[in-house]
Amino acid sequence: MGWMADETGLGKTAANYVPLTPLSHLRRAASVFANRVAVTYGAHRVTYAEYHERCTRLASALASMGVAPGDVVATLIPNLPAQAEAHFGVPACGAVLNTINTRLDVDTVAYIFDHGGAKVVMVDAQFLELAEEAVAAMEGPAPQIIEVPDAANGWPTSGRHPVYEDLLAGADPTFDWIMPEDEWESLALNYTSGTTGRPKGVVYHHRGAYLMTMGTVVSWRMVLHPVFMAIVPLFHCNGWNHTWMMPLVGGTLVCCRDVTATAIYNAVHYENVTHFGGAPIVLNMLVNALDEERRSFDHVVEVFTAGAPPAPATLAKIEALGFNVTQVYGLTETYGHVTECLWQSDWDRAEDTAAIKARQGVAFPMMEHITVMDGDMAQVPMDSAAQGEIMIRGNSVMKGYLKNPGATAEAFEGGYFHSGDIAIQHPDGYIQIADRAKDIIISGGENISSVEVEGVLMAHPDVNLAAVVAKPDEKWGEVPCAFVELKPGTNPSEADLIAFSRETLAGFKAPKKVVFQELPKTSTGKIQKFELRKTAAEL
Repeated sequence: MGWMADETGLGKTAANYVPLTPLSHLRRAASVFANRVAVTYGAHRVTYAEYHERCTRLASALASMGVAPGDVVATLIPNLPAQAEAHFGVPACGAVLNTINTRLDVDTVAYIFDHGGAKVVMVDAQFLELAEEAVAAMEGPAPQIIEVPDAANGWPTSGRHPVYEDLLAGADPTFDWIMPEDEWESLALNYTSGTTGRPKGVVYHHRGAYLMTMGTVVSWRMVLHPVFMAIVPLFHCNGWNHTWMMPLVGGTLVCCRDVTATAIYNAVHYENVTHFGGAPIVLNMLVNALDEERRSFDHVVEVFTAGAPPAPATLAKIEALGFNVTQVYGLTETYGHVTECLWQSDWDRAEDTAAIKARQGVAFPMMEHITVMDGDMAQVPMDSAAQGEIMIRGNSVMKGYLKNPGATAEAFEGGYFHSGDIAIQHPDGYIQIADRAKDIIISGGENISSVEVEGVLMAHPDVNLAAVVAKPDEKWGEVPCAFVELKPGTNPSEADLIAFSRETLAGFKAPKKVVFQELPKTSTGKIQKFELRKTAAEL
């Protein structure tokens, strides 16, 4: 390979090599799409030229507060314009963006402030008390709070901290963005949900985010000027990197403070939203919306869904409403979605297209190899039956876990990222999740997939949501226990649902206990099974 060496004149130069970064998208859009609407939120409507200037002013303001390249800037903000601006303004001053889940408790937020070492935290007025209490509970140096009020929606400024808009007004609109010298530089820090022990800090690099934006455009068949509604929280895998992607295609980002069926239908009707991503619970919300919550629309809305395998019954219902759903799959450690159920035309004639759409599918174009392996890291038979762990390799995999080399090495053992998700693989290579490793129910030596049982229960006309966990049992070790949210005005009995499940499932797979209650959920709509396992253990 000597012919590639620098002495031949074939080396990297400023003309032929630029580190990949999603910051480049907005710098380009500021001129190419200067007058197109970039971000909307109520009365807030800014063009790409204005969006770029606001992000530039944020970078300038942070730098003037002493934020240096490599420092961490945190946020506690819903999907609002300031949160979107932080995605460009924070790295534009060389800092690392740490978007924090607004539903976390004080102790966990304090831990993240300490562990990540945030210099500054931008806080929506609704979560100011959470931030202040977390700062008081910290062990290390406290971050400076910047308050981001939303007076139009009932969250005015408290007057206790510097205010976001004031800082932007006094900042330099000509600030020279600090672009990465190396695309491996850290771009963002995202903490895992931490359902067992402390959350781990997942570090993203500029290269991975840039390639994620490129791959998503291809997989979503996206053309210029989409209207994208931010439903996936921007504190969750940076909203699957979609905010970094929008300037690439001159899209409009529609912000949303509270995700409701009314808000989504209104945005589709009035803003002409063409794309959004969301957990299956969002699809369920749209399917079960009341007539007065719905709005008409005459275009197809493209939807990415992930977070849990959606029930085929939900997929079948939502397609009839005008939403074309693509199942995707990924983790915090993979910047969001890295597999897709890429539709094959010959499936149009399949008997059960909804069941096919529930598959997690094949690798996105920016990924190198995603497959299912056994405990010895050998490929499992692609026979729709053999189970193994989903293994992931590619450029949109994290740098590693912050300050945790042991966990990083374990996650990357054998040259693949170990997902912890148990799946089968079909003969065509398509992956389908069977369960999280910890969610498999082992009853009398037989493995039961909670996902399979949930899918059957969700097909019952009275069931809104279902979650199945293991319940300790003296005879069988564990048995399936179902927790069910019913639709309003329905009242099936426990016996009714057990009998319904036995029509489809083998007897040992059918739930032995059904509990009717509202299901505990994370901010991204995932059902908190660890809470349900605690309840089941006490039944």
